[in-house]
Amino acid sequence: MGGHVNVLDDVLISNSVPPAYLRSSLRALLSQGPGIQKLFVEHARSRLQETPPQLTEAAKLFPAHDTCSPECIEYLALTRCLFSSKLASESLTYLTHFVDSVIQARASWTAQSPLSQNVDKFAGDTVQAMQALKESAPEKSTKLKEDLQALLASFASCQTYCASSRLEYPFGRAERQARDTLQLFFADAAAIQQASSTHGDRIIHLASPPAGAVEKFTLGNRRLPRLFNGLWQLSSPAFGVGNWHQQQRKLVKLVEAGLVAADMADHYGDAELVYGDFRNRLPAATQAELYAATKWCVFKPLNTPVTTEYVLAAVRERCRRLGGRVDLLQFHWYDYEAKEYLQILHELIGITKSHPEYLSAVGLCNFDAEHTDEICRYLMDKTGEVGIVSNQVQKQFSPIDTRPLMGMTQVCERYNLKLLTYGSLCGGLLTEKWLNQPPPDIYSPSNPLNPSQRKYLDMINHWGTWQEFQSLLGTLSLLATKYNVSIADVASRWVLQQPSVGAVLVGTRLGVSDRCADALHVFGWNLSNADIMAIDAFAHGNNGEKLHAVYQKIGDCGQEYRGMRA
Repeated sequence: MGGHVNVLDDVLISNSVPPAYLRSSLRALLSQGPGIQKLFVEHARSRLQETPPQLTEAAKLFPAHDTCSPECIEYLALTRCLFSSKLASESLTYLTHFVDSVIQARASWTAQSPLSQNVDKFAGDTVQAMQALKESAPEKSTKLKEDLQALLASFASCQTYCASSRLEYPFGRAERQARDTLQLFFADAAAIQQASSTHGDRIIHLASPPAGAVEKFTLGNRRLPRLFNGLWQLSSPAFGVGNWHQQQRKLVKLVEAGLVAADMADHYGDAELVYGDFRNRLPAATQAELYAATKWCVFKPLNTPVTTEYVLAAVRERCRRLGGRVDLLQFHWYDYEAKEYLQILHELIGITKSHPEYLSAVGLCNFDAEHTDEICRYLMDKTGEVGIVSNQVQKQFSPIDTRPLMGMTQVCERYNLKLLTYGSLCGGLLTEKWLNQPPPDIYSPSNPLNPSQRKYLDMINHWGTWQEFQSLLGTLSLLATKYNVSIADVASRWVLQQPSVGAVLVGTRLGVSDRCADALHVFGWNLSNADIMAIDAFAHGNNGEKLHAVYQKIGDCGQEYRGMRA
């Protein structure tokens, strides 16, 4: 691959640009389109293949008790580079070596120490590596099978070591995801072991939620809370990493508060496994109260005929990861020109009737108004009923993105669909933390934004200026004071009072943060018409100019997700 550049550019790269600037330059380039992203990944992959990272000695990775060595940090970084550059199969050896090294070096750590945090990050990295491996659809070779079995064997040995050393076993999530990967590719593998005995089959008994604390709505044949627990942050360690025990404790608190519905997806790391494992540890009566909404996201051509068997297999795969029924399957499609999505949705509606033990209800994900209407008309013609119950609009419906009002809410009212919205808090930018603050440095190494915050900062820039955003925050702050709640509560309440909105999805960083009690403050009060008009004045702009400008720049709901992974 060529490396020649302009002389002055070469000087800039070689001598002048700080690493933080180079990272920001790369992000700017990658945002220009899939062609540049492909070139970037291919170049990184070729460099790693030409000069593979070394398997660092165990004594250098873990030189002393509770010591996080520079070699350990570098090893973890290079391992991330492998699976992030589509070398997920190759990363398996490095993952196994790290786990083996814990035992060989007799590593030990204390809670929340730098070493403990990096061990937890490794567990999160393994979850992401397994997801990358699943999505790469590798050849189901004997070597792949043996490498996965070796990783699982290392986890088993490490669990024994941790028990004998009085260390909390940190790799429960990683082990579960690795086992699921082996089962996905080699369903008949005799060496697929049973779940870790550390987790066991212990039944979790929960306290009953306080009566009337949670506002509800009807979705299909269920009454559900108007806040869903969003699990998309399990898709990346960039949002923080919680271990198995921390995640279980957080889920207990959420369900005891009455927040029994969770939204996840087939590509959100191990989200389906996390929620399914938790659900199956509850008493049967409590299990029935929980609501698992997941997704089937198609990002590229199928290259296979759409048959009942094909669609049913996709449903069963999600049931397998959840360890039971899918309550709501939300379907995303990559290209409206490829009309197989109509046939798939028809088959899914049929499965809710022929196999209700697998699937209860069907919804859409990131469909625009025109094609939501098309789907409803198609299903009514084929089945005599609409069939679907919802459309999840991702990144849309907040005071800075009101595109659903340009047609989607009208379609939903026509067919009695509910909108499930996320992004209502703009990744946390619609909070007190950002009131009266200067624009964030999007690439600051000392105070970095997470991927969601970078995404929503882009959205703010489409909508208006940072100064205008501060004015919006000021209005939300005044209303928060009026109702003795937070800015986030006001923003969520505003969305909940919009037409056809069923629930707001709130990101739940399981085991990382705990805002369960705060989330409930969105219930028990309403914004007045005057309050809504005050927010609308900023959200829509004069005569709706901001709403129309965002719609013209980006398109209708979900347009930014079309062709993302083709």
